[in-house]
Amino acid sequence: MHILGRNLVFFLVLSGWPWLAAQAESVSVIDDEGQTVSLTSPAVRIISLSPHITELVFAAGAGDKLVGVVEYSDFPEAAKSIERIGNHSSIDLERISTLKPDLIIAWNSGNPKAAIEKLKQLGYPLFLSEPRSLKDIVTTMHRFSKLANTEAVASKAIVDFEKRYAQIKEKYQSNDTVTVFYEIWYQPMMTIGGGHIINEVIETCGGSNVFARLSALAPKISIESILAANPQVILGGSNIGDKLFVWRRWSRLDASRYKNLFHVEWDHINRHSPRILDAVVEVCDALNVARKNIQSAEQSKVEKPK
Repeated sequence: MHILGRNLVFFLVLSGWPWLAAQAESVSVIDDEGQTVSLTSPAVRIISLSPHITELVFAAGAGDKLVGVVEYSDFPEAAKSIERIGNHSSIDLERISTLKPDLIIAWNSGNPKAAIEKLKQLGYPLFLSEPRSLKDIVTTMHRFSKLANTEAVASKAIVDFEKRYAQIKEKYQSNDTVTVFYEIWYQPMMTIGGGHIINEVIETCGGSNVFARLSALAPKISIESILAANPQVILGGSNIGDKLFVWRRWSRLDASRYKNLFHVEWDHINRHSPRILDAVVEVCDALNVARKNIQSAEQSKVEKPK
């Protein structure tokens, strides 16, 4: 920029032109891979490469800055009308180029590594997102809002999230522990390890994930290992439908014996966004029902005449 141009910008900023001040101010944050993401000015053309990222961008107050999203970005309602640039596993790089983004937010463990590397090579400002805890949802909203200059909106969303989470913990934290197997998928059989955000959801509700010792986020496991763990409760996303009830055939499995097989809304528990608190409530309510079922079954055994 020429000296005259810089002086003009400086004069207009001092004169109270807030929109120009925002454009002139560079921003910088650290992403979930520990890399610094720097923009010469707040982002106004953002592309999201995962449905949960889309929700987080909206929650951070920057939904109107999204110019491209992947398939299944369907919340909030406004997300449905945004240009599609493929899905989380198949990204249209040519379409991204035509949209001229000034920020791309990728899902580090969910998007193809080759696509992420290509975006880096093309020189796009890239934020790699990988929320692993409920606290990460808060920090992610804060960082997105900083990149988009929407911190005032995000601050309210963060306060609302933290307040609701505190209320949920207060309501459910004193419940007795029950052992839980969470089924992600059935072919191959997959569950969650201790580092998965769903593990924290279960623990918040007084559950103990029987596969928490596994280091992988979504490890493949055998049916034999599940039978050996003998969980008192089996949870599954609504995406697996009636397959959850296949466990009834193993009548000696505690979860089947106690009739503790429960679905959780898939979009709530699978998306690392503020809506995951809806899943926390669903899981907590399911585990409360499970505790009553266990108590009732054990009481019946005591009262049954010999």
